[in-house]
Amino acid sequence: MNDNQLLRYSRQIMLPHCDIEGQQKLLAAKILIVGAGGLGSPAAMYLAAGGIGNITIYDDDKVELSNLQRQIAHHTPDIGIDKVISTQQTLNKLNPDVKVIAIKERLIGEQLELEVEKADVVLDCSDNFTTRFAINKACVRHQTALVSGAAIRFEGQVSVFTPGKNNSPCYNCLYNSDGEELQNCATNGVIAPITGIIGSIQALETIKLILSAGDPLTGRLLLLDGLIMEWRTMRLRKNTACQTCGGQ
Repeated sequence: MNDNQLLRYSRQIMLPHCDIEGQQKLLAAKILIVGAGGLGSPAAMYLAAGGIGNITIYDDDKVELSNLQRQIAHHTPDIGIDKVISTQQTLNKLNPDVKVIAIKERLIGEQLELEVEKADVVLDCSDNFTTRFAINKACVRHQTALVSGAAIRFEGQVSVFTPGKNNSPCYNCLYNSDGEELQNCATNGVIAPITGIIGSIQALETIKLILSAGDPLTGRLLLLDGLIMEWRTMRLRKNTACQTCGGQ
């Protein structure tokens, strides 16, 4: 690290769980973020600010006026441009040392497999079941850590899945892939700060995984009810009959 980096990350470097060695791990890390919306925005911004060296972002949408209430990586002049480009510009302003790859397309098929295989950690910041299950399958196949978040109305949830480690369940152990499509913000609404809280936790869990610090949310589902400001934790077990990881 150069002198500017030592100063920029000085508050993290002074932490025993991080120090210089840990910060170098963050700078060398490769993170894949799927979705540049309400969750992807704060997650990407905190990861960039914290010194994650390589961030790849996939999203196929453009910035709309209704996004700006919660998708903080985008600004009013960005309306009409690609979300990944807007996010990339924001991250570059926040921390020019970070290499940000922005790809405007839906991450599916062979490309999904390639990106998951390259990543140290994948953040699922998408908003639909189809994408979530596809990401989960790829992460299980390549044994790549997955940090999954969701937010709607005044509610949020986060969990971490570490295939091949700690007897971790997978996303499919929690949700049945034959179920109905998850409700989304477009039809049910969402209060702005909930996405910031959940996206920030996703960033924190990602950094913890890279640093091997503390206990990740593996095998636990963290639930937030923002209306009464109450957190709950559900313990998750590996489902031996899971369609994705049960046979492993």
